[in-house]
Amino acid sequence: MEEKEQMKVIFEAELIKTQMEIQEQTLQTIGTDLHDNIGQLLSLTSLTLNSIELDNPDKARQKINAAIELNLKSIKEMRQLGKLLHGEQLLKLGLEEAIRSEVGWIEKSGRFAIVFNICGDRPLANNADKDLILFRITQEILNNIIKHSGAGEITFKLDYPENGIRLQVIDNGEGFEIDQLPEEQKGMGLKNIQKRAEIVGGTIFIQSKPGEGTCVDIFIPYP
Repeated sequence: MEEKEQMKVIFEAELIKTQMEIQEQTLQTIGTDLHDNIGQLLSLTSLTLNSIELDNPDKARQKINAAIELNLKSIKEMRQLGKLLHGEQLLKLGLEEAIRSEVGWIEKSGRFAIVFNICGDRPLANNADKDLILFRITQEILNNIIKHSGAGEITFKLDYPENGIRLQVIDNGEGFEIDQLPEEQKGMGLKNIQKRAEIVGGTIFIQSKPGEGTCVDIFIPYP
């Protein structure tokens, strides 16, 4: 009974930590997008409006139309950022939708080609806590790819076997020898991912070789 109670406390603490990390990641994404994307769109809108010559009606109309189009793009981007602020609602729509949304922001950078494959149907049984953990694991894997892999393509394979969820994240980056990673890199990345999977009874298998990219294979049971 004591052991079960202790495991429950550890699990709940990990959930809270995971929720806070997802919120932090969301705020970082919003900050970057406001600066790099929406800020640029609004600057272009301002430049376009300031360059209008009222004594040339035809050119003025063209620039006004261009400014309107830029403004509409800014509104669309702001609405997408608004959805990000409601990460929990996004997860309620399903793990697929949450991962697709996260991947969408990476794809927008233009640095990565994204392939997303889904096999089978999501079972009716749902576990919000496990979805949350798996979503955060996915975020951590993506952060590792962005920072360390040098990849140009990321493939996601989401599968629903009878007894759980399986997610594979494959990149075509530089790859690495797992046994030769510096200890600090293991601690901050792979060990953390492994620990989170174990908390929900899952397993992670990482396959990588220098020059051959990396495949992270995650299985989370849904009994």
